[in-house]
Amino acid sequence: MSGTFPGRLEALATAHPDRVALRDKDRGLWSQLTWRQYRDRVARTAWALWRWGLRPGDHACVLSDNRPEWLIADLAIQACGARSVGIYQTNPDTEVAWLLEHCGAGLLFAEDQEQVDKIVEGEAELPGLRTIVAFDPRGTRHYDDPRLVSWQDFLGEAPPQRWWTERLEALDPAAAAMVVYTSGTTGTPKGALLSPRNALVSAEVMAPMLGLGPEDQVLSYLPMCHVAEKIFSLYLPLHVGCVVHFGESIETVRTDLREVQPTVFLGVPRIWEKLHASVTLKMRDATWLKRSLFAWAERVGVDGGWQGWLADLLVFRPLRERLGLLRCRLPISGAAPIAPELLTWFTRAGVPILEGYGQTECGGVSHINPPGDVRVGTVGPAIPCTPCRIADDGEVLLGGDTVFVGYLHDAEATARTVVDGWLLTGDLGTLDDDGYLSITGRKKEILVTAGGKNLSPERIENVLKTSPYIKEAVALGDGRRFVGALIQVDADATMDWAARQGLGATSFEDLTSREPVRALVEGEIASANERLARVEQVRAFRLFPRELHQDNGELTATQKVRRRAVGEIWGRLVEEIYGG
Repeated sequence: MSGTFPGRLEALATAHPDRVALRDKDRGLWSQLTWRQYRDRVARTAWALWRWGLRPGDHACVLSDNRPEWLIADLAIQACGARSVGIYQTNPDTEVAWLLEHCGAGLLFAEDQEQVDKIVEGEAELPGLRTIVAFDPRGTRHYDDPRLVSWQDFLGEAPPQRWWTERLEALDPAAAAMVVYTSGTTGTPKGALLSPRNALVSAEVMAPMLGLGPEDQVLSYLPMCHVAEKIFSLYLPLHVGCVVHFGESIETVRTDLREVQPTVFLGVPRIWEKLHASVTLKMRDATWLKRSLFAWAERVGVDGGWQGWLADLLVFRPLRERLGLLRCRLPISGAAPIAPELLTWFTRAGVPILEGYGQTECGGVSHINPPGDVRVGTVGPAIPCTPCRIADDGEVLLGGDTVFVGYLHDAEATARTVVDGWLLTGDLGTLDDDGYLSITGRKKEILVTAGGKNLSPERIENVLKTSPYIKEAVALGDGRRFVGALIQVDADATMDWAARQGLGATSFEDLTSREPVRALVEGEIASANERLARVEQVRAFRLFPRELHQDNGELTATQKVRRRAVGEIWGRLVEEIYGG
């Protein structure tokens, strides 16, 4: 049983029934579930699903923000031998309908009225969807839809113990138990089939590498249907027994961080960028004495001998407590590239971020910098269960038990992605003498200038986004004489700056039309150019007059930029850059 997620839950509930497994914050108050309670709720939900008709090989979906019910539903679906499918709560109704049709789900767990409306009021008929279970049915009582049922009404009594035991014993660790849809930055999302073995084998080797144990505390806030969040809310907790906390919403992450003070914290690069930007902006508004003290502390860093000890005492320790990172011994960055300059800044502040790397198709993680031996600019060595090599054309190839089962309903794409047992990642990279991997770019996204120079747009963009005033950057230059960029300013930071300048901008478009704002961004780009090679430097730019959005096809559900779509939608701005 220990080779599957429901089996691991049963083992923890048996060994540590009264130990806390989950904590959840609602209306300012924290509640908790023990491992026994967690297991009992999963078993009860699984029994309800089984009586409903869910069987091995079927699919059921979860469309919700992070909450305990997400994990309970996920594990209950798996306990039936079926496949759980996560759907991003930010997806519009058309994308939700496409995913439901693609996987053929007959049942959907939906969080609340907002998510239920995407089905009930959507244009798609979805004849295969027979039941919608609402975790929070408030606002849906008057709906005349026979498919809709509340979470409480759906659940019945606890299952017979014999049935539960037989179900756990029947599960196959090598069979697909989860469908994780890729972000779709270059096309239609694909459903990656992951088995418990793909995930748990990496958890087994990562836990001792990172020193993880039951005393660790995790904050769950990234979308649960993303494989990166699954690692820290599902894979590792069910292996080592650590506690997972659910805050009130993505908007309260800062507050929740300060309250929980997690020992393990996964931040995608945008989270680390925002934390850095908040500190930078606050210091710009501080008194001369505070600015001088902070500048001195930044130069010294926490490892600067007795001065470093003093800098930590006076500046960085209070800062870490305010950010919610005082107890964090494992700050981790993943899911996208992060600027080395940002990693260096956090390290000097006493937050040595461990950059990792992986893909959905290899269970989510294949490399990570080990604590105490971080090499900035690399994603670390491969974890022991995942062989890694570099192909002749520079592509990173991965092997081992973490390589996924395949793509749902797409044998052709699977055959193109896994060749002779090796996962073709599509990423370009190099290995140093100690096996540390450096990602140099995406194979399909390398910019080749008119002068024949190969450039990584991600490197240029990440350096630009270290500015607190730049939220998104799209580097251009393929086939062009020089590098240009489309810039989306950070609305909050730039509005605040504009107000202090007396500009009084009334909207995002008004803000970006002001010459002082353009001059501000031009100065930030000039500063970034100093950290770029001459051929990488941005020589011209334009500002987006509105924020990029998923509904317009410009961003994926994981908020990654769809380059091709942006190039088409904003072709006018591109031509302005290169037309003169």
